Amino acid sequence: MSRWIGQPSIKGSTEAVRMSLLTLNTVGITFVWGVEQTYCTPYLLSLGLTKSKTSLVWIAGPLSGLIVQPIVGALADESTSKWGRRRPFIVVGAVLSALCLLTLGFTKEMVAYFVPDEKAAQTLTISMAVLAIYAVDFSINAVMSAARSLVVDTLPIDKQQTGSAWGSRMSAIGHGIAYATGAIDLPSLLGTSLGDTQFKQLTVIAALGLVFTCFVTAWAVTERVLIAPRHDPRKDEGGFKVVSQIWSTIVHLPPRIRAICMAQFWAWIGWFPFLFYSTTWIGETYFRYDVARDAKDSGDALGEIGRVGSEAFIIYSIITFFGSWILPMVIRSPDDESYTQRPPAALRGVVEKLNEHKPDLLTAWMCAHATFAGAMLFAPFATSFRFATFLVCLCGLPWNIASWAPSAFLGVEVNKLSGATAPNGSYRRLSHDSNSNLELEEMNGLSSPTIIDPEGLRPSSKSGTTGQLSGVYFGILNIYTTIPQFIGTILSTIIFSILEPGKSPELAHGANPSEHHGTDGPNAISVCLFIGACSAIIAVFATRKLKHL
Repeated sequence: MSRWIGQPSIKGSTEAVRMSLLTLNTVGITFVWGVEQTYCTPYLLSLGLTKSKTSLVWIAGPLSGLIVQPIVGALADESTSKWGRRRPFIVVGAVLSALCLLTLGFTKEMVAYFVPDEKAAQTLTISMAVLAIYAVDFSINAVMSAARSLVVDTLPIDKQQTGSAWGSRMSAIGHGIAYATGAIDLPSLLGTSLGDTQFKQLTVIAALGLVFTCFVTAWAVTERVLIAPRHDPRKDEGGFKVVSQIWSTIVHLPPRIRAICMAQFWAWIGWFPFLFYSTTWIGETYFRYDVARDAKDSGDALGEIGRVGSEAFIIYSIITFFGSWILPMVIRSPDDESYTQRPPAALRGVVEKLNEHKPDLLTAWMCAHATFAGAMLFAPFATSFRFATFLVCLCGLPWNIASWAPSAFLGVEVNKLSGATAPNGSYRRLSHDSNSNLELEEMNGLSSPTIIDPEGLRPSSKSGTTGQLSGVYFGILNIYTTIPQFIGTILSTIIFSILEPGKSPELAHGANPSEHHGTDGPNAISVCLFIGACSAIIAVFATRKLKHL
């Protein structure tokens, strides 16, 4: 049996402040992902890699998610650190990610310092850039795993949808900041103090932002401390214990959790190419169909494609930002049919009229899959970057729900497994009393003191935070998120090899023109997006199964 001391708490005088502090690290995490997704594909193409080889590099994302998140989740679940189970992983992972980002941004300079020969340096630069991307992905996945479990561990069951919605809002803010800074000509604005190219300056800003936001969340949140984990007979398995625990949990997943994971599986076959290639797709569409021929020889083609893609995604981010605030008000929580997100006074009248007919989160999730599929089916027919931008923006609200629904459903299910069965508990902010530094959970009007909980569950309580295995369950959800990315990587590699086997004519200016691929046929990225749309249609039916479980 497990023994605990303390209660989870968050600094702040209002719920909005507490939720924003709890999920602030999501801003830094999504800022890093935004920079990577916007600039790293064109960056690798500018170094001379073909699209098919570049797609193989992006196996780093699913590989790191498949390995790091479940293992970090399992290790954190049994951590007895006095700082809590999640925050040490968040802080250490953020610092490592920042160092790897700086290495990625200044790869050419680091290699040139040690290898003066230009030809040898080019090969080494590509290798070092690829390794830096892998290092960023592995370290940021550790931060993500701990950050998501921290939300589930800290909030009672009736606040899980609120916490997930706030995470979606912070994700929209992080992406919006990334795309906005990417659309600005930073060297002209900031000079060369942070680097002489757009990409270098973005990596510096992203590294600083990640460290800052993660440290603020770690400062604002107090976790309950695990004194001693419950006895696990698999301890005799030694080094195979974590893998054994993860595999055993996957095999014996509860039906509803398995259904959530399968819906996520099919959805992410579609989302993977969208997230990693859509800005490059918009930039290439711009260069192929919209820009004048004499303007194609840009001195910073990488920056131009990144800026065009970022400008399109600024609109996308504005949609996701407002959607992350409005959608929770008009969608029912998965754990309580009567629960309603409290709207601002200005919107209260409209929201109350919609309450009688508002959809539940499951219906909204299915509609999100369908909307995404409908938009991406038209991707191969985009011959204008404005139309491509329109299609991307249509996916803004679906991404809101895709970012929020799986975590909300899984948080509710994990809490139910912990014995928290009713949504009528509450919690209060951190006390300003110097003699008290732990938040107390309030039950039926009474505050319980800081206690040692022998089971870590408290089934007699009507509300409570998650049990011991939230890290493992979220790690498993991430496995079902990353396996589709392997599938997407393989599919995109095949498609790129067939349709665009050469180097990028827009970016690889140093290559011989005979090495460039043609631009007469369909854009290879748009074909990947079309296949993703077909998978999203399957996701609609996979999600529908939750209605019958």
